[in-house]
Amino acid sequence: MRAELIGVGTELLLGQIANTNAQWMSQELAAIGVDVLHHQVVGDNLDRIVEALTMGAERADVVLVTGGLGPTEDDITRDALAAMLGVPMRRHAEIEQLLRSKFDRYRRGDMPQSNLRQADVPKTCRTIVPIRGTAPGLIAELARGGRIYAMPGVPAEMREMMHATVLPELAALAGEAILVSRTVRCAGIGESRAAELLRDLFTTSTNPTIAYLASLGEVKVRLTAKAATADEAQRIISPVAEEVVRRLGDAVFTTHDESLEGAVGRLLRERGLRLASAESLTGGGVAERMSRAPGSSRTFVGGVVTYTREAKERVLGVSRPTLEGPGAVSEACAREMAAGVRRLFGA
Repeated sequence: MRAELIGVGTELLLGQIANTNAQWMSQELAAIGVDVLHHQVVGDNLDRIVEALTMGAERADVVLVTGGLGPTEDDITRDALAAMLGVPMRRHAEIEQLLRSKFDRYRRGDMPQSNLRQADVPKTCRTIVPIRGTAPGLIAELARGGRIYAMPGVPAEMREMMHATVLPELAALAGEAILVSRTVRCAGIGESRAAELLRDLFTTSTNPTIAYLASLGEVKVRLTAKAATADEAQRIISPVAEEVVRRLGDAVFTTHDESLEGAVGRLLRERGLRLASAESLTGGGVAERMSRAPGSSRTFVGGVVTYTREAKERVLGVSRPTLEGPGAVSEACAREMAAGVRRLFGA
């Protein structure tokens, strides 16, 4: 099953908020074996929302929309959905009563007439009754067999509807399938070099698929398989993961999506060693990462930042000949800093 996600809201295009809904929804859909092929973001404009809905419905089996279901005049997702379907709006009596009862229950005073817009539903759509908030979700069954779900943009309200209605319905439609990923993480190798070593696997392997994700000082190789069960997906991944590790060699520091600092901490615990850090230009960055790793209190004893030459000499005992010869930014100085912090902390 192919899915497309559409986020509605000009605030998304202006960068005022991040579309975290799409990230969460993609993860949840992958867990039930639904392939998310496209993300769209569109502003609060009727014609452009209709265009986005039409495009999504043409290239996906299911379209999930978030945002634009509120009571104000710029909340026009329901209007766009009605226009795309070519049907009129109808006032949904049960939703209207729900809205009135929510305002009465929370003693908010008279309900603004604008809230009644949330009881207007495209004629052929089903509704998802909200528990949180006042915006009902909408479900449109398309003539060609596809489906559109429209949900509020408020994350808690969207997740409520995803868990209660959308994910169970899609899981039943998609059948027994699940997407599972395993990440091989590497350091000391560039993305392009990793890709060269794995080129034939990348081009020939379709299940699992292979993808690269580069970040500062690290490359991730993600292997993703689809199968009926998680165990079966892992069995599909395993031989390819083993070959990836064989080819990348010592650059691989974990095959379980473990952070670099987590892997260092694990190795320290396995070998009964303790670590201390002496830093200068990094300004405590190494100590910060090591101290956030799980179980760090058992392996990381402390760190110092000696930014100036005087601090390196006074705190860590770096010799003056080293500072005046090779200099503060040199391998010789780094070695003396390491020896000094080791003495200081007994690491």
